[in-house]
Amino acid sequence: MITNKNCIIRLSRYKNSLYRLQSLGFVKVFSENLADAVGVTAAQVRKDFSLFGISGNRRGGYEIGSLLEKLNTILGKDQVQKVVVVGAGHLGGALMRYNGFEKEGIKIAACFDIDPATYDRASRIPVLPIEELRAFVKDNAIRIGIIAVPDVAAAQVAEQMSNAGIRGILNFAPIRLKVPEDVTINNVNLELELENLIYFVNILNKTKAK
Repeated sequence: MITNKNCIIRLSRYKNSLYRLQSLGFVKVFSENLADAVGVTAAQVRKDFSLFGISGNRRGGYEIGSLLEKLNTILGKDQVQKVVVVGAGHLGGALMRYNGFEKEGIKIAACFDIDPATYDRASRIPVLPIEELRAFVKDNAIRIGIIAVPDVAAAQVAEQMSNAGIRGILNFAPIRLKVPEDVTINNVNLELELENLIYFVNILNKTKAK
């Protein structure tokens, strides 16, 4: 089933809200509760769920445990998702040190780089030569890759990933990349996001000052 990106983003937000409610001791939830938590309408919540055959009871709502199980299956969180990182610099290193991925069912299986000084096969997350990317992806059935290299190298890395069999790319390089139709790419431009944030903060401060 192909759905739009915004719907999948909302499903992730519903999931996170459900975990928070579950930690507070809630057993059931209504679409209105999830709508308030995510910032959409209750009708939108029900519409999103209906796309995947998830139905609740108007009076009884949704059982949180069951709903989480269904959402995790839809989002691929019912099994460990192995990913690779290309770029062992500051960003790549930070991603490898981040412990929050594991609790979300995401495992960085290896990192790849062109600099021999970064190679470390014995590390918890091995850092390997980029030339070994294709074989590693094939041997470990990797489908997801993260680009953490400078913009001048990003296009070449994206091509190497797609040729190796990667079908989903998260790109942190500050450049929008073109990939084959059978590859999905999400471009995350941290500089652009910060610029937008700074602009709106400045506008808010100017408005208050008037």
